[in-house]
Amino acid sequence: MKLRDQNDRSDSRRALKLRYSPAVMQPNSSEGNGLSLNLQPEPTRPPAPGAAAASPESNEVRVNMTSKPGESGGGASSRRSRVNSHSHTHSQPHSHNRGPHHSNPEAELDPPDSDLDSGEPSSSFSELRCLFRWLQKSLPFLVIICAKLVVQHALGLAVGVGLFTTFLYVNKNIQTQVFLQDRHSKLQCVWLLVFLTSSTLLLYYTFLSETLHYCLIFLSPTIEPLGFWEVLWTVGITNFIIKFLFMGMKCLILLIPSSLVNYKTQGRWVMLSEELGQAHQATAPVPLWFRYLVTYQEVDGTPGLTLGVLLALLYLIMKLLGLYGQWTSILKTVRVFLDGEHTGTAATRSQCSEAGDVCPICQGEYRDPRVLLCQHIFCDDCIALWFNREKSCPLCRTVITEKVYKWRDGATSPHLQIY
Repeated sequence: MKLRDQNDRSDSRRALKLRYSPAVMQPNSSEGNGLSLNLQPEPTRPPAPGAAAASPESNEVRVNMTSKPGESGGGASSRRSRVNSHSHTHSQPHSHNRGPHHSNPEAELDPPDSDLDSGEPSSSFSELRCLFRWLQKSLPFLVIICAKLVVQHALGLAVGVGLFTTFLYVNKNIQTQVFLQDRHSKLQCVWLLVFLTSSTLLLYYTFLSETLHYCLIFLSPTIEPLGFWEVLWTVGITNFIIKFLFMGMKCLILLIPSSLVNYKTQGRWVMLSEELGQAHQATAPVPLWFRYLVTYQEVDGTPGLTLGVLLALLYLIMKLLGLYGQWTSILKTVRVFLDGEHTGTAATRSQCSEAGDVCPICQGEYRDPRVLLCQHIFCDDCIALWFNREKSCPLCRTVITEKVYKWRDGATSPHLQIY
């Protein structure tokens, strides 16, 4: 009876060890279409000295799983999932028996994805990627469309580029000549005047049938049909031509001998011409836009005409408000033109000697020195150039004038008045 009880205990221990020990799977590829897995448990520990030795038994379990040739892919994946689930169930008791220092390997392999909770960065990046892919796929088509537009509107684009480059070239040269004061070149001024005149005449001769010059005297050109793009193109050309006209007036002012017009008077004339030019640019597009807003098709009937009149009235109200601010600026300029600039009084010899007889701006001896309200002394021409861009004293920053004479240096506003 004792020997039988010991054999039963050893058999139960061996069964428990087989149950809780992780199985090792070894595929046996010796057969053709079959698959044999050798499930070998870990070797058991030797029995205790007091226990009876058990008869050796084979611990190898052979499982033959055969599959048809056409079902090798799906069957292999299903067999792997079943084997993995079987091994997971066998290894689960060991994970419960582990200490607190051991962690679950599946938790280390599959960490929680924290970026998926927010969702905003990934969605924004995906949208950008989609946009980039759309542009990449549509780039050849966009290039074809742009080429077609360039061919169709080659003349209009060439005119726009030519007007813009002409404006930049003449504007920079006029500012340079005004800055040189008495040393400016009369020949350069004549060249600029001829260049502006020839550019304007060439443009109007090219589009003679459209009568674009009517826009300069607030009349509508003979462009039919007068659509949105036609109005926009006509307004842009008229704006550049008005700039050219008043830039030509500045060239004429520079051609006046300095014995008749000194530097300050010349600056006031240039400033007044620029203010008048801006007022002309603001009022020239009014007839074109008014005609475009009021024009309606016959199919629109009375509602279309009523809506056009209301839109035209709103446009006129908006334009009148803008012209009111323009008129205020013109009045200030005319006041400065008539009364002159009050940048200070004439400085005495003692005041100049106390200041060191050196102008802080040009670092030379004083020429017609002027003392400001803050008692700082500068050359009359130097401080006049300074007040073309600033309102305050160059040294102490005390406000001297209420208005910046920014157009007295011969500059022309690059603003394109389109409405």
